[in-house]
Amino acid sequence: MTHHPYTPSLTIRTQALFQQTPAHGELIIPGPGMATGQETLSASQAAEIAEQKAREDLIRHLGLPTGADALMDEFATALTEKTGLLYGFVNIFFGRQTFIGLHNPPSDSGHITLGRTMDREHGLCPAVVRRRRALPLPDVYASPRFSGNHVVDAIGVRAYFGAPLIHGESGVVLGTVCGVDPEARPHSDARRILGIVKATGADVLHALTTGAPVH
Repeated sequence: MTHHPYTPSLTIRTQALFQQTPAHGELIIPGPGMATGQETLSASQAAEIAEQKAREDLIRHLGLPTGADALMDEFATALTEKTGLLYGFVNIFFGRQTFIGLHNPPSDSGHITLGRTMDREHGLCPAVVRRRRALPLPDVYASPRFSGNHVVDAIGVRAYFGAPLIHGESGVVLGTVCGVDPEARPHSDARRILGIVKATGADVLHALTTGAPVH
């Protein structure tokens, strides 16, 4: 697969939320401080919307999978085997969080079987995307910022290790590679697990952006 240089569009448009341009009938994102119906868009909101648009443009440009992918499933499974975590994900932020790579525990294990998509604001991966660096949580309950998360409570996540997938040429964060488990992990093992997650992320990014097999 050959990819041409990617240049983010200077005019950011989106399909939801905002005003119509009368001359062209196109939906555009207003700048910070501009009113959007009953809301005023803050600088952080404008930046986040622009970033998501750039992300979706890049995903299309690279021709990345936007649904289940067999190779990405293999990466997710390998991550769980190496880390001992119960669930593994290759997560692309395309509209919704989309697990193009997913490893669930066996159906007869008594653990929840997860689907392929989730709201873009749910779970712990959005924090990894925003901070643009890895997030090791060997015991989620020990971190008040994350312990009250809706998905943490619904699924029973006790350990989370995630790393961002950052496109080198554009700096756009495409998503994450992560693993979760209903059991906390000892802090003494956190560095090893996070190292595996980061290495898996590097291999995933190489495979996604070059189309070349990873050895």
